[in-house]
Amino acid sequence: MEKLGAAIAGRLRPGDLVALNGELGAGKTTLVRGLGAALGVAGTVASPTFVIARTHARGTDAPLVHVDAYRLSNPAELDDLDLDFEGSIVVVEWAAGMVDGMTDSWLEVEIVRPAMGGTDEAEPRRVTITGHGPRFADFKL
Repeated sequence: MEKLGAAIAGRLRPGDLVALNGELGAGKTTLVRGLGAALGVAGTVASPTFVIARTHARGTDAPLVHVDAYRLSNPAELDDLDLDFEGSIVVVEWAAGMVDGMTDSWLEVEIVRPAMGGTDEAEPRRVTITGHGPRFADFKL
């Protein structure tokens, strides 16, 4: 998942939104950790579950904003966070039904763990990446 995050990072720029979906332990935060490392963020990328959003500085480049929408009830609560979508790269975990209308383009990443139900990092995942809107209409890795 970290390698996938790094591959996606190479295609991102300020104003981009990445929506991550998958069950608990699917690898969403691990993907963001790889994305953050590839973008050169300062500090460790950890789950923002209890703070809801963390901003990771990148020197003079646009920051990475990592959001965990698990505890949010609706898109209005995400909007209330007043995130700088245009000046940041924003990644939202648990994004299903939360990011529609936040921007005209976003990248959706759906992660599915095997039916065995384990949380072993080495378990293979099935990942579907879907581009929405003009920015990501032709997105391919």
